[in-house]
This record gives sequence, structure tokens and C-alpha cells, in this order.
Amino acid sequence: MRIRMIAALTGLAGLLLTGTAHAYPIKDEALTKNELYSSGKLAATTCEEPAVKDGDAASVRKYWTGIQSCLNTAWKTHLTEAGLPFSTPVLKFGKIPKKFCDYDIDKDNSMSYYCPESKTVYVQIGKDWLEDTNDLWLFDLASAMYGYHVQNLVGIDKAFQAAPYANKNEMNEQIRRQSLQVNCLSGVFLRSVWPSLGRTAKDWKLLESGLKDSGDAKGEARVYGKGSNIAYWTKRGYTTGDPASCNTWTASTSRVA
Repeated sequence: MRIRMIAALTGLAGLLLTGTAHAYPIKDEALTKNELYSSGKLAATTCEEPAVKDGDAASVRKYWTGIQSCLNTAWKTHLTEAGLPFSTPVLKFGKIPKKFCDYDIDKDNSMSYYCPESKTVYVQIGKDWLEDTNDLWLFDLASAMYGYHVQNLVGIDKAFQAAPYANKNEMNEQIRRQSLQVNCLSGVFLRSVWPSLGRTAKDWKLLESGLKDSGDAKGEARVYGKGSNIAYWTKRGYTTGDPASCNTWTASTSRVA
């Protein structure tokens, strides 16, 4: 199953093409030196995974809702203690409206989008997300989507939207930097709740293997990154438990390819 963590991807590509050409590297300190990176490690919190069953959309909705509740608790504590803003995102399920947040909505069976303006995570659950529901894939997906909300709260999304680029390649690289950062933030959260999940090293290895097999599909815009880099940033966040390790904006081009 190819992970699709869409926030400002399909719709954003059209918006960014109107930008002005400037030289790399990225210099905006809201991206490269954001206060999030000096906020310290996420404190350990307890998260109980709701029961989920293959083929049961209702249980997947309940599962995602439960994980987002854990995310709210962990990130609210972390951001407020660091003096950073926090508000709870809206979570909606159902068929995503065609013009949700001015995006050109994908035609995939299952997908999720985050709208910065309304602070809304919208999740459309199709048959492909109802398979093998007992692994960590749904957990990671919900956590990564929440990462876009964190970026929005701390000013990273706003700076990303305004970031200059010289051509389409640079534009796509910036989108990958944003996307890979939320993968890393997902790993940070996973580390903070791992002892309470009752999961095993086998569960982590299965997730890592799936991430390596994900990434940009041949023939599509390169906006997610290689599977190896998605796995790298997720593991990096999990290993450190610290948002400081998620500064994709200063990473080498090869690490965000």
C-alpha cells in the first residue's frame, strides 16, 4: 500500500508555480531555525490503540479518532510548555469534497488531506485502507497527517508557502522537505507513546519495511520522496524522540530526494 499523506500537494503545485525565481538554499529561519527545533523531546505519554478490524470502516474511524486524541494530548503539552501556540485540529470522515481547501482532489479510493486555513484533517476511507489494519501503518498515517497541523501551528507551513524557488525541480524539492518533515514528526510521536502501545520490534520492522516500499510512484510528480528517505526520516524521529532531528529544510538534497 503506497502511503498518501496529502496536505498541500496536488493543489499546492499549481499555486507555487506563480512564484518568483530566487537562489537556493532555503534561508527563511522560520523553516531552518524554527522554535520547534529547540522545544526539546516529546514527553512520554500513554496512548491506547482502539480495536480495529479488517474490512470494518467504522472501526478504522474509531481507531483514527483515538490516535488523534493521543496526538492532541502529546502535542498540546509539548507546544504549550515550549511557549508555542496550540489548537486542536478538526477531524472529519467521509467523501472529500472536490474543492476542499481549494485543492484539486485526487481520485484515489482512500486519501487524507489537511487544510491549514480551517485546521481540518479530512479522511476518506476506502477499501484499500481496510486491509491489514492491525499493523502500524494507520497509526503512522494519522500521526504524519497531524504533523502538517504542527507545521501550521509553529509557522512552518506559512513560511513554506512563501518560500521562493527557481524552477519546478526546486518547487518539488521544497514540497518533499515539507512532506518528509511530517514523516519525522510522526516518528517523534511514536517514540513518545511506544512503551504504552504494547507493540514489538517486529511491528516496527514491518512499518519500516512498508515505508521503504512507499514513496513517489513512477510517472508521478516527485512530492513525497523516495521510500528509503521516508523510512530514514521516520526512523530518525523515532530514534531521537526530538523535533530537533526533523529539520529537513537544512538537509542535503540527497536526503530529501
